[in-house]
Amino acid sequence: MISIIPAAKQVEPEPGAFPIDWQRPLTVGLQAEGLTESSAAKFVDWLNKFCQRECFVKVGIEFTAAVETSTAAVRLMVNDQLPREGFQLSVQPGQIQIAASCGDGDDFSGWQYGLLSLFQMLWEQKLQSHDSLPCLKITDHPEFSWRGLHLDVCRHFFDVEFVKRLLDLMVLHRLNRFHWHLTEDQGWRLEVPSRPKLAEIAAWREKDGTKYGGFYAQAEVQQVVQFAAERGITVVPEIELPGHSVAALAAYPELACQPRDFSVETDWGVFDDVYCAGNEATFEFLQEVRDHVIDLFPSDVIHIGGDECPKTRWKECSKCQQRIKTEGLHDEEHLQSYFVQRMVNYLADRGRRAIGWDEILEGGLADGAMVMSWRGHEGGIAAARLGHDVVMSPTSHCYFDFRQVDDPEEMGFHGVNTLKDVFDFQPVPPELSSQDAVHVLGGQANIWTERQLFKPENVEYMVVPRICALAEVLWGHQDQEDPDWDGFQARLKSHFQLLVELGYRGRSLKGISKPGD
Repeated sequence: MISIIPAAKQVEPEPGAFPIDWQRPLTVGLQAEGLTESSAAKFVDWLNKFCQRECFVKVGIEFTAAVETSTAAVRLMVNDQLPREGFQLSVQPGQIQIAASCGDGDDFSGWQYGLLSLFQMLWEQKLQSHDSLPCLKITDHPEFSWRGLHLDVCRHFFDVEFVKRLLDLMVLHRLNRFHWHLTEDQGWRLEVPSRPKLAEIAAWREKDGTKYGGFYAQAEVQQVVQFAAERGITVVPEIELPGHSVAALAAYPELACQPRDFSVETDWGVFDDVYCAGNEATFEFLQEVRDHVIDLFPSDVIHIGGDECPKTRWKECSKCQQRIKTEGLHDEEHLQSYFVQRMVNYLADRGRRAIGWDEILEGGLADGAMVMSWRGHEGGIAAARLGHDVVMSPTSHCYFDFRQVDDPEEMGFHGVNTLKDVFDFQPVPPELSSQDAVHVLGGQANIWTERQLFKPENVEYMVVPRICALAEVLWGHQDQEDPDWDGFQARLKSHFQLLVELGYRGRSLKGISKPGD
């Protein structure tokens, strides 16, 4: 059995074995035919950084870039017939070859995933004290282009080093979208130089005489974005609107329907004070912030939130009521749609796509907007049928802040999502026609950090091992009709040991499935 997570789609055993000397690094070289000189130079830089990744050193498996590629133990080759992010890995008695498409010349994700698959195979052999790899050919590619993980850094703040640690965990499982939730009622985490009060006031909350918070400076954001890009991960920032905005109102109360001295919230929940939809200064502020976000984040998709926005203040606000009248809107639900559409169009004018939680469907969906469906699959189904691209992230399978077993003493809140629940996640609902199903780009898991999730080790406990099941789903089960749960559990045993060896602090495999599974 080849113990790789996510599982390889096609494995062909071949005779022979490739010998391994555990005391010497595996040299990796590039057969550069098919690459321009510029692309080859970029590749060399990428490969040198890849070989220095901490995960290899921690488990005693070493890769090094070859000076003479003809004698490299691992030869990387260009094959533009393979799909993006796909690869073909061939273990032969004298050499290991990995072929991948390089897209526009600097997309090295296929080679990366092939090398990481090789890394997992090497770990398995080392764990079993073997000194060779069985010969075989693996052909693999992802089913979904959006394979995501979300982290809320607002309820509790996590430093750049932990964010990088999470990114390393993501790439090991071939996830490629990091959804960075940067603003909330409980804290605003992005420095915006033209709006200094966001860092001075909105980033901090105080309770019982204790000040708590933090923010990411521009240089720190750039560091994370570059670190992620080197791993084939796109950072998708989320700047909430029109609700979940009390922290911003604490810094700029004039943006509220009822300006007053706001404090950054110290409790969890949904709050009535939101951005005033009738005040042009609100849109000027949000556009200014998004201009800064566009400068910092190369992602073609920007998350605008759009969820859980009470209409209480809008109903009481003369400016909002005037906006409804002036724009010919029906009610406050349509006022939210107006609000969201303005921001969607603003981003579109600057060459970016907006994605929002499924509440942005209410009152009408803006042209080009993408939907992230969290309240079940229903919002995603509706959006896909309207021709909008969708990312599925239902609470029933994808909320990693939920408990992992049905035990009130277990860490987590709201509900239960077992490892098996995640494994059973189907991003494409059977209700969708094949024509509409193409709009489902993939899925992601979400980590909200209320209550107990205030330490890095607590977050890791909630993520590991469920990220392994998520990887299986989003890369694509070998058998989509009847995924091999028993096979996954067997592979997970050694893979979990790898994650522990790498220092990730996950939940024990014991008892993480539903009774009877």
